[in-house]
Amino acid sequence: MRPMRVLITDGDNRAALAITRSLGRAGHHIVVGERRTPSLAQTSRYCAGRAIYPDPSADAGAFIASLLETVRRERIDVLLPVTDITTILVTEHRAAFEAHCRLPVADAAAVATAADKVAILQTAQKLGVPTPATVLLEHGDDPVAHAASLSWPIVVKSRRSRLRTPAGWVSCSVGYARTPDELRRLAAATPAEGYPLILQERLEGEGLGVFMCYKRGTCVAVFSHRRLREKPPSGGVSVLSESVPVREDAREYAKRLLDHLGWQGIAMVEFKRDSRDDVPRLMEINGRFWGSLQLAIDAGVDFPAILLETLDDAPARPIPTYRYGVRNRWLLGDFDALLLRVRGSRVAGGPGRLRAIAAFLLPWQPGMHYENPRFSDLRPWWYEARLWIRNLAGR
Repeated sequence: MRPMRVLITDGDNRAALAITRSLGRAGHHIVVGERRTPSLAQTSRYCAGRAIYPDPSADAGAFIASLLETVRRERIDVLLPVTDITTILVTEHRAAFEAHCRLPVADAAAVATAADKVAILQTAQKLGVPTPATVLLEHGDDPVAHAASLSWPIVVKSRRSRLRTPAGWVSCSVGYARTPDELRRLAAATPAEGYPLILQERLEGEGLGVFMCYKRGTCVAVFSHRRLREKPPSGGVSVLSESVPVREDAREYAKRLLDHLGWQGIAMVEFKRDSRDDVPRLMEINGRFWGSLQLAIDAGVDFPAILLETLDDAPARPIPTYRYGVRNRWLLGDFDALLLRVRGSRVAGGPGRLRAIAAFLLPWQPGMHYENPRFSDLRPWWYEARLWIRNLAGR
């Protein structure tokens, strides 16, 4: 493939750094955009240019106008949005961008449907994809009465992780209600745009992600990993993860959903293994790059490079194999997780504090790769470490 000029958004995102390293190492000219400079990916040796744009969560119109100007000025061939908000906004303005560059992501309708947890749950039920026991709560209804069929604690999810409100975009996290009062409080704190609210049974079992890339309706890459440690320890972003074989049932369920959406580009379909019957039950679909992308690249599935290949007219190549047992460690994220664990963050079935400290202090084991620091590209580590120390001092 000829070298391309690639614009990557959301430079402070871990995935943006992994994309920059992958495509920059392959010889492409990488421009990284963010609300300010420098940002994490902009400090990489593989970043050839920097761009600044207005905050997309506060002023979508100004963001789009600025990004279009950067695409024209830098003569960009390919635009890669990284986070939920930038992906949604860019796909909504696809025609304007595709007048100047290529955009290897799903269309706006598919992206919007994938981000809508209610729509995806209803689609999954129609397609025979297992889901947790779920109740939908309309705005103004009594949450406790509607949750009568569920056991405590109850998982509480907004309809979307990112809500577009009159005051701008709002991020919503998953909540856990252990009492009726907690459930009412969580429901009351959710903006009206987050309804219907999703109330679900809480499953015991490990999380399971199936990562895929599609080329014109055909799956061309698949990968899976398991989370070994997370931040926060009770469940969140992975700070230590390991490549594992793809479960065939989870692969089939993920493919069924993405085929139905007519997907293009990359996506993560997240399941949770139900310890009661070993069935993977759908959690959500993320139609964007994910935080632990570097693990897939190290294990042999270079999703950024494969995504660029979806732009050519050649027939889809066979799905690449990858190495199992490869581990990815985000060191400062792992340290944050340890601090939370030592300070009392609860982890069902997790190790005690002394064992958690001992595990953290183990610097290396077979298959271990460090996302940051990475000795071939150290400047992002210095940038991240300075911010981490500043934030720790502030806390």
